[in-house]
Amino acid sequence: MVGILAFFIDALMGDPRTRLHPVVLMGNGISLLEKLLYREADGERRKLLKGTILVGIVLLICFAMGYLLSLACEHIPLPFIREIVEGVFLSLMISPRSLAQAGGEIYGLLLEGSLSEARRKVGWIVGRDTDKLDESEITRATVETIAESTCDGILAPLFFYAVGGLPLAFLYRAANTMDSMLGYKNDRYLYFGRTAARADDILNFIPARLSGLFLIFSAALLGFDFRKAFGVMCRDARKHPSPNSGFSEAAMAGALRIRLGGFNTYFGKKTFRAYMGDASEALSARHITGAIRMMYVATLLFLATLYVLEIVYSYGAVS
Repeated sequence: MVGILAFFIDALMGDPRTRLHPVVLMGNGISLLEKLLYREADGERRKLLKGTILVGIVLLICFAMGYLLSLACEHIPLPFIREIVEGVFLSLMISPRSLAQAGGEIYGLLLEGSLSEARRKVGWIVGRDTDKLDESEITRATVETIAESTCDGILAPLFFYAVGGLPLAFLYRAANTMDSMLGYKNDRYLYFGRTAARADDILNFIPARLSGLFLIFSAALLGFDFRKAFGVMCRDARKHPSPNSGFSEAAMAGALRIRLGGFNTYFGKKTFRAYMGDASEALSARHITGAIRMMYVATLLFLATLYVLEIVYSYGAVS
Protein backbone atom coordinates (compact mmCIF):
# COMPACT_ATOMS: atom_id res chain seq x y z
CA MET A 1 0.00 0.00 0.00
CA VAL A 2 2.79 2.44 0.89
CA GLY A 3 4.53 1.80 -2.44
CA ILE A 4 1.33 2.66 -4.32
CA LEU A 5 0.93 5.84 -2.27
CA ALA A 6 4.56 6.78 -2.98
CA PHE A 7 4.00 6.34 -6.72
CA PHE A 8 0.93 8.59 -6.74
CA ILE A 9 2.57 11.18 -4.50
CA ASP A 10 5.46 11.32 -6.97
CA ALA A 11 3.01 11.53 -9.88
CA LEU A 12 1.20 14.47 -8.26
CA MET A 13 4.12 16.39 -6.76
CA GLY A 14 7.24 15.19 -8.57
CA ASP A 15 10.70 15.31 -7.06
CA PRO A 16 11.06 18.48 -4.94
CA ARG A 17 14.13 20.56 -5.74
CA THR A 18 15.54 21.36 -2.33
CA ARG A 19 18.87 21.07 -0.59
CA LEU A 20 17.09 19.09 2.12
CA HIS A 21 16.11 16.27 -0.27
CA PRO A 22 17.52 13.02 1.19
CA VAL A 23 19.29 12.11 -2.06
CA VAL A 24 20.86 15.59 -2.23
CA LEU A 25 22.02 15.17 1.36
CA MET A 26 23.44 11.76 0.47
CA GLY A 27 25.34 13.28 -2.45
CA ASN A 28 26.70 16.11 -0.31
CA GLY A 29 27.82 13.64 2.35
CA ILE A 30 29.56 11.46 -0.24
CA SER A 31 31.36 14.51 -1.68
CA LEU A 32 32.48 15.61 1.79
CA LEU A 33 33.83 12.17 2.68
CA GLU A 34 35.61 11.96 -0.67
CA LYS A 35 37.38 15.27 0.04
CA LEU A 36 38.39 14.01 3.48
CA LEU A 37 39.58 10.56 2.40
CA TYR A 38 40.86 10.75 -1.17
CA ARG A 39 44.55 11.45 -1.72
CA GLU A 40 46.09 11.30 -5.19
CA ALA A 41 49.40 10.14 -3.74
CA ASP A 42 47.86 7.06 -2.07
CA GLY A 43 48.67 3.66 -3.49
CA GLU A 44 46.10 1.28 -4.96
CA ARG A 45 45.44 -0.64 -1.74
CA ARG A 46 45.11 2.50 0.33
CA LYS A 47 42.66 4.00 -2.16
CA LEU A 48 40.64 0.79 -2.11
CA LEU A 49 40.61 0.77 1.70
CA LYS A 50 39.57 4.41 1.97
CA GLY A 51 36.85 3.92 -0.65
CA THR A 52 35.56 0.94 1.33
CA ILE A 53 35.52 3.02 4.52
CA LEU A 54 33.53 5.71 2.70
CA VAL A 55 30.97 3.14 1.51
CA GLY A 56 30.62 1.69 5.02
CA ILE A 57 30.08 5.10 6.62
CA VAL A 58 27.52 6.24 4.03
CA LEU A 59 25.52 3.00 4.11
CA LEU A 60 25.46 2.95 7.91
CA ILE A 61 24.32 6.57 8.18
CA CYS A 62 21.64 6.22 5.50
CA PHE A 63 20.32 2.97 6.95
CA ALA A 64 20.12 4.69 10.34
CA MET A 65 18.34 7.66 8.76
CA GLY A 66 15.72 5.37 7.23
CA TYR A 67 15.39 3.46 10.51
CA LEU A 68 14.80 6.63 12.54
CA LEU A 69 12.21 7.90 10.07
CA SER A 70 10.48 4.51 10.13
CA LEU A 71 10.53 4.55 13.92
CA ALA A 72 9.03 8.04 13.95
CA CYS A 73 6.26 6.90 11.60
CA GLU A 74 5.36 4.05 13.95
CA HIS A 75 4.45 6.60 16.62
CA ILE A 76 1.77 8.19 14.41
CA PRO A 77 -1.50 6.91 15.93
CA LEU A 78 -3.66 6.78 12.80
CA PRO A 79 -2.58 3.94 10.45
CA PHE A 80 -3.67 5.71 7.24
CA ILE A 81 -1.81 8.91 8.15
CA ARG A 82 1.21 6.79 9.06
CA GLU A 83 1.15 5.18 5.62
CA ILE A 84 0.83 8.55 3.88
CA VAL A 85 3.84 9.97 5.77
CA GLU A 86 5.90 6.87 5.01
CA GLY A 87 4.72 7.11 1.40
CA VAL A 88 6.02 10.67 1.20
CA PHE A 89 9.47 9.54 2.37
CA LEU A 90 9.45 6.60 -0.07
CA SER A 91 8.39 8.89 -2.93
CA LEU A 92 11.68 10.75 -2.44
CA MET A 93 13.53 7.52 -3.26
CA ILE A 94 11.79 7.01 -6.64
CA SER A 95 11.65 9.21 -9.72
CA PRO A 96 9.13 8.06 -12.39
CA ARG A 97 7.68 11.53 -12.97
CA SER A 98 11.03 13.32 -13.35
CA LEU A 99 12.26 10.53 -15.63
CA ALA A 100 9.14 10.80 -17.80
CA GLN A 101 9.39 14.60 -17.85
CA ALA A 102 13.02 14.51 -18.96
CA GLY A 103 12.23 12.02 -21.72
CA GLY A 104 9.12 13.91 -22.79
CA GLU A 105 11.01 17.18 -23.02
CA ILE A 106 13.71 15.65 -25.23
CA TYR A 107 10.99 14.03 -27.37
CA GLY A 108 9.31 17.42 -27.85
CA LEU A 109 12.57 19.11 -28.81
CA LEU A 110 13.30 16.43 -31.40
CA LEU A 111 9.85 16.88 -32.94
CA GLU A 112 10.52 20.62 -33.18
CA GLY A 113 13.88 19.96 -34.81
CA SER A 114 15.71 21.70 -31.94
CA LEU A 115 18.72 19.39 -32.04
CA SER A 116 21.10 21.71 -30.19
CA GLU A 117 18.69 22.08 -27.26
CA ALA A 118 17.92 18.35 -27.30
CA ARG A 119 21.66 17.64 -27.11
CA ARG A 120 21.95 19.98 -24.14
CA LYS A 121 18.99 18.42 -22.31
CA VAL A 122 20.08 14.82 -22.91
CA GLY A 123 23.46 15.83 -21.47
CA TRP A 124 21.67 16.34 -18.15
CA ILE A 125 20.68 12.67 -17.90
CA VAL A 126 23.68 10.86 -19.43
CA GLY A 127 27.42 10.95 -18.78
CA ARG A 128 28.56 10.76 -22.41
CA ASP A 129 29.50 13.71 -24.62
CA THR A 130 26.37 14.92 -26.41
CA ASP A 131 27.47 17.94 -28.45
CA LYS A 132 27.62 16.02 -31.76
CA LEU A 133 24.73 13.56 -31.39
CA ASP A 134 22.12 13.31 -34.15
CA GLU A 135 18.43 12.46 -33.59
CA SER A 136 18.96 8.70 -33.54
CA GLU A 137 21.82 8.94 -31.04
CA ILE A 138 19.88 11.36 -28.81
CA THR A 139 17.00 8.89 -28.90
CA ARG A 140 19.31 6.00 -28.06
CA ALA A 141 20.82 7.84 -25.09
CA THR A 142 17.36 8.74 -23.78
CA VAL A 143 15.90 5.25 -24.17
CA GLU A 144 18.95 3.65 -22.54
CA THR A 145 18.61 6.01 -19.57
CA ILE A 146 14.88 5.36 -19.18
CA ALA A 147 15.47 1.61 -19.33
CA GLU A 148 18.29 1.64 -16.78
CA SER A 149 16.49 4.09 -14.49
CA THR A 150 13.35 1.94 -14.50
CA CYS A 151 15.41 -0.35 -12.30
CA ASP A 152 17.75 2.05 -10.46
CA GLY A 153 15.31 4.88 -9.91
CA ILE A 154 11.98 3.07 -9.46
CA LEU A 155 11.69 -0.70 -9.13
CA ALA A 156 14.82 -1.31 -7.02
CA PRO A 157 13.90 1.20 -4.28
CA LEU A 158 10.35 -0.22 -4.22
CA PHE A 159 11.77 -3.75 -4.01
CA PHE A 160 14.00 -2.91 -1.07
CA TYR A 161 11.18 -1.08 0.68
CA ALA A 162 9.05 -4.22 0.32
CA VAL A 163 11.90 -6.31 1.78
CA GLY A 164 13.00 -4.05 4.63
CA GLY A 165 11.03 -0.81 4.76
CA LEU A 166 12.54 2.67 4.70
CA PRO A 167 15.93 1.58 6.12
CA LEU A 168 16.68 -0.67 3.13
CA ALA A 169 15.15 1.77 0.63
CA PHE A 170 17.46 4.52 1.94
CA LEU A 171 20.44 2.15 1.99
CA TYR A 172 19.84 1.16 -1.63
CA ARG A 173 19.46 4.77 -2.77
CA ALA A 174 22.72 5.65 -1.04
CA ALA A 175 24.54 2.76 -2.74
CA ASN A 176 23.16 3.78 -6.13
CA THR A 177 24.14 7.42 -5.56
CA MET A 178 27.67 6.39 -4.60
CA ASP A 179 27.94 4.30 -7.76
CA SER A 180 26.82 7.23 -9.91
CA MET A 181 29.40 9.49 -8.26
CA LEU A 182 32.34 7.15 -7.69
CA GLY A 183 31.85 4.05 -9.80
CA TYR A 184 34.02 5.01 -12.76
CA LYS A 185 36.94 3.10 -14.24
CA ASN A 186 39.24 6.07 -14.57
CA ASP A 187 42.50 7.01 -12.84
CA ARG A 188 40.76 8.67 -9.90
CA TYR A 189 38.09 6.09 -9.12
CA LEU A 190 39.42 2.76 -10.42
CA TYR A 191 40.35 1.73 -6.86
CA PHE A 192 38.76 4.41 -4.68
CA GLY A 193 35.32 3.81 -6.23
CA ARG A 194 35.56 0.04 -6.69
CA THR A 195 33.68 -0.92 -3.51
CA ALA A 196 30.92 1.57 -4.33
CA ALA A 197 30.49 -0.02 -7.76
CA ARG A 198 30.52 -3.56 -6.32
CA ALA A 199 27.96 -2.66 -3.63
CA ASP A 200 25.60 -1.32 -6.30
CA ASP A 201 26.14 -4.42 -8.45
CA ILE A 202 25.27 -6.73 -5.55
CA LEU A 203 22.17 -4.80 -4.48
CA ASN A 204 20.86 -4.55 -8.06
CA PHE A 205 21.27 -8.24 -8.88
CA ILE A 206 17.66 -9.24 -8.17
CA PRO A 207 15.91 -5.92 -9.02
CA ALA A 208 17.65 -5.74 -12.42
CA ARG A 209 16.34 -9.13 -13.47
CA LEU A 210 12.88 -8.35 -12.14
CA SER A 211 12.95 -5.08 -14.08
CA GLY A 212 13.68 -6.95 -17.31
CA LEU A 213 10.75 -9.31 -16.69
CA PHE A 214 8.29 -6.57 -15.80
CA LEU A 215 9.31 -4.56 -18.86
CA ILE A 216 8.49 -7.67 -20.92
CA PHE A 217 5.09 -7.92 -19.20
CA SER A 218 4.50 -4.23 -19.93
CA ALA A 219 5.42 -4.78 -23.58
CA ALA A 220 2.76 -7.50 -23.81
CA LEU A 221 0.08 -5.19 -22.36
CA LEU A 222 1.07 -2.27 -24.59
CA GLY A 223 1.14 -4.30 -27.80
CA PHE A 224 4.89 -4.14 -28.28
CA ASP A 225 6.95 -7.17 -29.32
CA PHE A 226 7.14 -8.98 -25.97
CA ARG A 227 8.42 -12.21 -27.54
CA LYS A 228 11.36 -10.39 -29.05
CA ALA A 229 11.87 -8.54 -25.77
CA PHE A 230 12.30 -11.87 -23.97
CA GLY A 231 14.56 -13.29 -26.68
CA VAL A 232 16.82 -10.23 -26.82
CA MET A 233 17.06 -10.10 -23.01
CA CYS A 234 18.17 -13.73 -22.89
CA ARG A 235 20.59 -13.22 -25.78
CA ASP A 236 22.10 -9.80 -25.13
CA ALA A 237 21.67 -8.78 -21.48
CA ARG A 238 25.03 -10.17 -20.40
CA LYS A 239 26.87 -8.30 -23.15
CA HIS A 240 26.48 -5.07 -21.17
CA PRO A 241 29.59 -4.03 -19.22
CA SER A 242 27.39 -3.79 -16.12
CA PRO A 243 26.25 -7.15 -14.73
CA ASN A 244 22.77 -5.69 -14.23
CA SER A 245 21.91 -2.82 -16.58
CA GLY A 246 21.68 -5.05 -19.65
CA PHE A 247 18.48 -6.76 -18.50
CA SER A 248 16.22 -3.71 -18.67
CA GLU A 249 18.00 -2.22 -21.70
CA ALA A 250 17.91 -5.45 -23.70
CA ALA A 251 14.25 -6.06 -22.84
CA MET A 252 13.31 -2.56 -23.93
CA ALA A 253 15.38 -2.79 -27.11
CA GLY A 254 13.63 -6.02 -28.10
CA ALA A 255 10.16 -4.70 -27.28
CA LEU A 256 10.66 -1.55 -29.36
CA ARG A 257 12.45 -3.49 -32.14
CA ILE A 258 15.48 -1.19 -31.99
CA ARG A 259 19.20 -1.59 -31.35
CA LEU A 260 20.84 -0.02 -28.31
CA GLY A 261 24.53 0.16 -27.49
CA GLY A 262 27.27 1.21 -29.89
CA PHE A 263 29.87 3.97 -29.82
CA ASN A 264 29.84 6.56 -27.04
CA THR A 265 32.27 9.37 -26.36
CA TYR A 266 33.34 10.30 -22.83
CA PHE A 267 35.50 13.39 -22.32
CA GLY A 268 36.55 13.19 -25.96
CA LYS A 269 37.48 9.50 -25.85
CA LYS A 270 35.39 7.15 -28.00
CA THR A 271 34.44 3.75 -26.57
CA PHE A 272 32.29 0.89 -27.87
CA ARG A 273 29.56 -0.91 -25.94
CA ALA A 274 28.15 -4.16 -27.26
CA TYR A 275 24.94 -3.90 -29.24
CA MET A 276 21.66 -5.06 -27.71
CA GLY A 277 18.67 -5.79 -29.90
CA ASP A 278 18.27 -5.74 -33.66
CA ALA A 279 17.87 -2.64 -35.81
CA SER A 280 14.48 -3.72 -37.17
CA GLU A 281 13.37 -0.10 -36.86
CA ALA A 282 15.49 3.03 -37.19
CA LEU A 283 15.79 4.94 -33.93
CA SER A 284 13.50 7.97 -33.87
CA ALA A 285 11.86 10.25 -31.31
CA ARG A 286 8.70 8.11 -31.05
CA HIS A 287 10.70 5.36 -29.38
CA ILE A 288 11.18 7.68 -26.41
CA THR A 289 7.44 7.78 -25.78
CA GLY A 290 7.32 4.00 -26.13
CA ALA A 291 10.05 3.70 -23.47
CA ILE A 292 8.17 6.05 -21.12
CA ARG A 293 4.97 4.06 -21.51
CA MET A 294 6.81 0.80 -20.80
CA MET A 295 8.42 2.33 -17.71
CA TYR A 296 5.05 3.42 -16.30
CA VAL A 297 3.25 0.14 -17.02
CA ALA A 298 6.15 -1.94 -15.63
CA THR A 299 6.03 0.17 -12.45
CA LEU A 300 2.27 -0.28 -12.03
CA LEU A 301 2.53 -4.03 -12.64
CA PHE A 302 5.33 -4.29 -10.10
CA LEU A 303 3.32 -2.34 -7.51
CA ALA A 304 0.27 -4.51 -8.14
CA THR A 305 2.38 -7.63 -7.65
CA LEU A 306 3.82 -6.30 -4.38
CA TYR A 307 0.31 -5.41 -3.18
CA VAL A 308 -1.01 -8.91 -3.93
CA LEU A 309 1.98 -10.46 -2.14
CA GLU A 310 1.35 -8.16 0.83
CA ILE A 311 -2.28 -9.31 1.03
CA VAL A 312 -1.29 -12.97 0.75
CA TYR A 313 1.36 -12.53 3.46
CA SER A 314 -1.10 -10.69 5.75
CA TYR A 315 -3.73 -13.40 5.23
CA GLY A 316 -1.19 -16.11 6.02
CA ALA A 317 0.00 -14.28 9.15
CA VAL A 318 -3.59 -13.95 10.43
CA SER A 319 -4.39 -17.59 9.67
